[in-house]
Amino acid sequence: MGNAAEVAKRVNYAREVWEETGDLPAAVRRLMQDRRIGRRQAYRDLRRARRLQGPAPIPEATIAFTVKLSRRLVRQVRAHAAATDRTISDLVSRAIVAQLARSGGRG
Repeated sequence: MGNAAEVAKRVNYAREVWEETGDLPAAVRRLMQDRRIGRRQAYRDLRRARRLQGPAPIPEATIAFTVKLSRRLVRQVRAHAAATDRTISDLVSRAIVAQLARSGGRG
């Protein structure tokens, strides 16, 4: 699917196209032509774009960061991510940011 910034930019463009056309088949054709993507990807982007209340924020670049967790905790994290329709990275990032906010940013 690409990195999160690319996806956000693509969905934001789909949102603009949807607002301009208001017609799903026309929007799909335009996305396919403008972005050189397939029909299925155009529909996916438009489905996401139509749910947005405003432009999707463009996230900052990320890097891989490996941690070791118990198998039980990994199962719980995966299950929670799936149940909330979030990525594991998003779920873990939010949890760490929340913890840092509670501790005042101190380790």
